[in-house]
Amino acid sequence: MPTLKNNPTLADFQRYVAEMVEERGFVKESLPEVFMLFLEECGEMAKAARKSHGLKIDETSQKYHLDHEIADVFIYLLDIANKCGVDLEKAFREKEEINKERTWK
Repeated sequence: MPTLKNNPTLADFQRYVAEMVEERGFVKESLPEVFMLFLEECGEMAKAARKSHGLKIDETSQKYHLDHEIADVFIYLLDIANKCGVDLEKAFREKEEINKERTWK
């Protein structure tokens, strides 16, 4: 069973998700399948955010917890990064250096 150490790095989270995906039998999920699940979770996160900000939602729809939905989005993003061979921490740092040079109006 995968474990996540206290104060994990982003690389630790990526390793954990890779191990978790394998242990739970999701390793054969294709990139398009995982991407669709990611988008589904993004929708659930949006619905939970609407609810948490007091915006109208369909009362018959499923109730979502914002913190859980954000965690699900993070898990699927890590899985996508793993499937694409992306070191997310490295990519984040590189992209942020580019963003620092941009002008925001």
